[in-house]
Amino acid sequence: MATTAEQPDATVSGVDIHLERLCKTYPGGHGVAVDDVSMDIPAGEIVIFVGPSGCGKTTTMKMINRLIEPTSGTITIGGQDTLSLDPDKLRRTIGYAIQQAGLFPHMTVAQNVGMVPSLLGWSKQRIAARVEEMLELVGLDAGEFRDRYPRRLSGGQQQRVGVARALAADPPVLLMDEPFGAVDPITRGNLQDELMRLQTELRKTIVFVTHDFDEAVKLGDRIAVLGPRSTILQYDTPDAILAKPSCDTVAGFIGAGASLKQLTLKRVRDVQLTEEAITARCDETPDEIRRQLEERGRSFALVLDDRDRPQRWVHVGQLAGVATLAEAGKPITDWVTTQSTLQDALEAILAEGGSAVVTKERGRYAGTIDIHTVMDTISHLRETHDSTPAAAPNSASADGPA
Repeated sequence: MATTAEQPDATVSGVDIHLERLCKTYPGGHGVAVDDVSMDIPAGEIVIFVGPSGCGKTTTMKMINRLIEPTSGTITIGGQDTLSLDPDKLRRTIGYAIQQAGLFPHMTVAQNVGMVPSLLGWSKQRIAARVEEMLELVGLDAGEFRDRYPRRLSGGQQQRVGVARALAADPPVLLMDEPFGAVDPITRGNLQDELMRLQTELRKTIVFVTHDFDEAVKLGDRIAVLGPRSTILQYDTPDAILAKPSCDTVAGFIGAGASLKQLTLKRVRDVQLTEEAITARCDETPDEIRRQLEERGRSFALVLDDRDRPQRWVHVGQLAGVATLAEAGKPITDWVTTQSTLQDALEAILAEGGSAVVTKERGRYAGTIDIHTVMDTISHLRETHDSTPAAAPNSASADGPA
């Protein structure tokens, strides 16, 4: 399932990238890091470079914005040869997000996000408006976060600011080097979902480096599985790679349970959500919610904040003797979004027990998904996989999609 293909009428703001016989050799006996890589990266798609540590995937990506200069070969972005451009000017037209965000600690959030627009000579008024727009886009309240310094942000908040900074000058290309690798699994899943949501709106060309194949399958429109010296072992859509790995090395990278990995291709938005729970605001009285639950024969209510964001589950038996709903029940520790995969949903369901809360844009409540929905999907995928004849591995092409 391609992330961007679901909205073919949306405006593509990205541009194509073409790598032609790209090489990087380090002097002093360090050898060849990237050897003769050719690849077409379509405009408006997320292309994932995935492979083991040391295979050259980050080096290949950094040559696109010339943080590393190629030894030979050509790179064109939107038809323009990048080697003909001033490197600093080139980098100001390409967004760049890295692990642990890379924020400047002595700058506020607003100063970090507005840095590239400032270098491009934007007016203060335009920069301020853009900072507010970008923070809202990545799910951070501008009034709350604008004047904070990075040390006052959680890891997930820092990564969101990093993405906002990378997008602030509206670049057609965004490079992301393991941007979510340093946060906890739940935050990582939420950031992945946020990136997919942003991409449906922005349609940038994104090159994303990871060593995590599950992350590659979840995020990528296409995946380039790289071997030593960035040799392209296979370059294709996630479902094509899962169904027909090009060689034993790619099959080993996928690992066991390829049919279950198909859950990563299915999104929560693709299935029918469970009937919505009884909801209550934090400022409602416990007695009123207990009355609603008893009248409707229900045991649990979902407590929302003033922005419709889920906060806690509360059982009818926990409502007696509490002054406010903010004190009752159990905080929600894991949830998914409509952009999440069914694999994410399964993990959240197992963590929460029976069902998981689903949110939509800006973290607002959308419904719930239960274990029966996911298990029915798994059964269908297994039946489909078992009925498909096994295919012999084919040879990979370094010149484009198979």
